[in-house]
Amino acid sequence: MWMDSHCHLDAPEFTPDRDQVWLAAQAAGVSRALVPGVEARNWEAVDACCHRYPGCAPAYGIHPLYVMAACESDLELLARRLATHPPVAVGEIGLDGFVDSVDPARQEFFFVRQLQLARDFDLPVVLHVRRAVDQVLKQLRRIRVMGGIAHAFNGSRQQADEFIKLGFKLGFGGTLTYPGSQRIRRLATELPAETLVLETDAPDIPPSWRPGGRNDPAQLPAIGRVLAELREQEESVLAAQLRDNTLAALPGLTRWQPLSSS
Repeated sequence: MWMDSHCHLDAPEFTPDRDQVWLAAQAAGVSRALVPGVEARNWEAVDACCHRYPGCAPAYGIHPLYVMAACESDLELLARRLATHPPVAVGEIGLDGFVDSVDPARQEFFFVRQLQLARDFDLPVVLHVRRAVDQVLKQLRRIRVMGGIAHAFNGSRQQADEFIKLGFKLGFGGTLTYPGSQRIRRLATELPAETLVLETDAPDIPPSWRPGGRNDPAQLPAIGRVLAELREQEESVLAAQLRDNTLAALPGLTRWQPLSSS
């Protein structure tokens, strides 16, 4: 069975047919999914989603693109939630160097504080690293956490090796299905199998057979087949390795159980 290590199933794009989306994912062979939070206002939606759909488990965090609307008190709310509603990971957190309108200093402030919370609660982190890989690595070397996943990895082989040294797995998804994504395809092919995890980032990063469309977790096995072809591996062998990798990065994924109330 496949595991989606990054799926925003709570997103409004799924409001019309969320039940059907998860049923289709299960029918396709996706047994589990991590549903990351992006801001304090959506943590309850993440929690509700993971209560409703067996196999889904939450991460809570403040995404770097949401820090301009965040307050320092949100960090207190996050600490309280980590204590009272223990998730699988802290995430999605990190830095984004692509969007100019988001203050880098404010991104760094929230990233550092959330790394500290992950360290204090002994939780892995799910990282957003778009055009900010070296800056993220700098903070990870300073604030040691138990590892996690560098989501949608698009750095160099040297940067990949640095994440691996720090105990992280590297997330690959729909982008590797495009023949023009040469660097990502090369990385996904050449990196050791035990360092990779598979993700959809649904509803974002659709695969090549859905250009510009809505992504969903049922696409994960087909993305996995492309990865198996690139690596010239048996699909079942790769699927088992990716499952083991996901559980190594997110050991709480199979243990997480929803509380009786939110």
